[in-house]
Amino acid sequence: MGSVLALSSRPGRQNSPFPHDRPLSRWDRRDGRLSNPGSFDGLHRSCKDVFPQQTEGVKLVVNKILSSFFKVSHTLHLSAVGPSCYRFHSSYLQSDTDSKEETQQSQFVTWQFEMEYRGSDFTAAVTLANPDILRDSVIMVAHFLQSVSSQLVLGGELVYHRSRAEEGGILTLAGQYSGPNWVATLNAGKGGAHASYYHKANKQIQVGVEFEASTRTQETTFSFGYQMDLPEANMVFRGMVDSRCIIGAVLEKRLSPLPATLIMGAFVNHRGDKLQCGLGVNVG
Repeated sequence: MGSVLALSSRPGRQNSPFPHDRPLSRWDRRDGRLSNPGSFDGLHRSCKDVFPQQTEGVKLVVNKILSSFFKVSHTLHLSAVGPSCYRFHSSYLQSDTDSKEETQQSQFVTWQFEMEYRGSDFTAAVTLANPDILRDSVIMVAHFLQSVSSQLVLGGELVYHRSRAEEGGILTLAGQYSGPNWVATLNAGKGGAHASYYHKANKQIQVGVEFEASTRTQETTFSFGYQMDLPEANMVFRGMVDSRCIIGAVLEKRLSPLPATLIMGAFVNHRGDKLQCGLGVNVG
């Protein structure tokens, strides 16, 4: 499951990490109809957002909204343990189509195209990564989610890869059941299982628990994370500990009145006797 200090993939937080009025949950009924279940990648988001994002080196993120339909972001990461890189991301919000490009050490690395359609009570999405007609290779990921009831969401993911050397696919089924202040989610398939539980104790404290098992690496991990909001100080503190003896914490401080957030974090791997520290600034 990656390097000794690697954590599970967590979607980047493009919005402010500070408290705000919680939007209507996707399990709320509107006019007697089921609401949209959201994206497949967001099934575990409630739990994952409680965990601190691993920080290492120096990172600068600049987000810019060019219009009501178009926004871009620039990410510059200077790393001491891996290659430094620059990432550019653009989103055309009206069509739910994203294009992503990444450069690493001044070389083209990846290209990705995403298309998502959201109906009244379902979401369908397709992602193509690194299509190469000359080498006859492509990676395709298809997602589908359906709101079955006001509390239950079911769906699946199909990952297909093709190259001259091999061809194959992996099917994963997913389900989510939610309560007034908690969410339980499970993904299971040939590649393994991923379960999470999120609970909001009060306005300031949130906790999350994750369990991951991989059939490919024959590894199993258990993680516990928590988030504490301090609105009076414009700060958010996140901490975590897992079964690999990794302990991490991140402090986020809004630099008012500037539209920027200072991020400081550290992760310690007691089993591997390794320490990683990081400093970042998010603008926009």
